[in-house]
Amino acid sequence: MPKFSLLILCAGMGTRMLDLTKNTPKPLLQFNDKVLLDNTINFFRDIGCNEFFINTHYLHYKIENYINKNFNNILINLIYEPLILGTGGGVRNIFNYTKNENICVVNSDIFWKKNNKLDIKNFLKDYKDITHCKVLLSKKNNFLGLKNEKGDFTIENGNVLNLMEKKEAFFYSGLQIVSKKIFDKKNKIFPINQIWSNLIIEKNLRGSLLNSNILHVGDKSSFDAL
Repeated sequence: MPKFSLLILCAGMGTRMLDLTKNTPKPLLQFNDKVLLDNTINFFRDIGCNEFFINTHYLHYKIENYINKNFNNILINLIYEPLILGTGGGVRNIFNYTKNENICVVNSDIFWKKNNKLDIKNFLKDYKDITHCKVLLSKKNNFLGLKNEKGDFTIENGNVLNLMEKKEAFFYSGLQIVSKKIFDKKNKIFPINQIWSNLIIEKNLRGSLLNSNILHVGDKSSFDAL
């Protein structure tokens, strides 16, 4: 199992949580008696992450204070975005702070459990060998809290493709491995799916499937229901 670096995306406004994020950034919400950010950091530390990055914007000082108070024994780099760079721009920006060619990127609203560890370890086995991007996909039945009924992609022989009729639909799990080489230096603010679309055309978006169930705490209704 290789050591790896991880970016936890925490710069969003958390608007889908409605009043829950009025005074608390979404990554600091408590779910199942655990802070979401704690759950992510501890889960990935246990499977080999030795360098963390967290990008921040909304109520950034609360995340910074929380990390400094609770995780002063772990290498966690806090990257404040005065202007939100989007999911793509936020990832691209991290390569200004690391010498690594690849980085693992995860959404902060997935609640990871022990039964996910084998899947994630398998996904990360070729972490250093990814030349463009690799995404972890899930079947609908494995993705608890999901609101997207259509799906995001289909997959054939490890190649991720756009949705097609009569093909099984899969959903982005919130975890990916990204190579520095996929970013155009001219772009600063953009969503990551813009990059994915180009990679699909080039047949350079790879993927694998999750077998275990994961919990997506995406909005207030799923937060209350799960």
